[in-house]
Amino acid sequence: MNTLIARYNTLTSTLERADGLLSLLARILFAAILMVYFWVSGLTKLGDGILGLFQPAMGAYAQIFPKAMETAGYDVSQLNILHTLVVLAGTWAEFILPALIVFGLATRLAALGMIGFITVQSLTDMFGHGLLADPGAVGAWFDKVPDAIIMDQRALWIFPLIVLVIKGAGPLSLDRLAEHRLAHSSL
Repeated sequence: MNTLIARYNTLTSTLERADGLLSLLARILFAAILMVYFWVSGLTKLGDGILGLFQPAMGAYAQIFPKAMETAGYDVSQLNILHTLVVLAGTWAEFILPALIVFGLATRLAALGMIGFITVQSLTDMFGHGLLADPGAVGAWFDKVPDAIIMDQRALWIFPLIVLVIKGAGPLSLDRLAEHRLAHSSL
């Protein structure tokens, strides 16, 4: 029995030394599942031409402020500068934060930003787009249905981001490269 326990402990200590692999896998999963989703979503919010980076499309306002746009009769000029700033920040975040996470640069901060983004996105879906009226879409934990948009899907989106906030980007990242260069430059 002691031999079996010793082998088990050897195996688990080997797995614990592979801790950095967890962060790398979280970044790979994020890239494979969510990066393109957010980039395509960001593209739908850009206006025409190069100035579209600073002049969001009307659809961007409708996605982010659905009730305000409805009240304004879908006339963007009826909204204020705060609406435009939020739409610009949200649009840019959909490009910048996923890129930072995939390359592993400022990973903890970027993952925290993505958690905030997904939280705001979920609240907008529930209260702005009326998802709250559909209990099946909101879902619940510890039920037998695993595919609700908010409680199931968004929780699974956030989990790898929490891993990155806690553990950092892992060994194959620009964060690690920067740490290495900083440590060697101070010697």
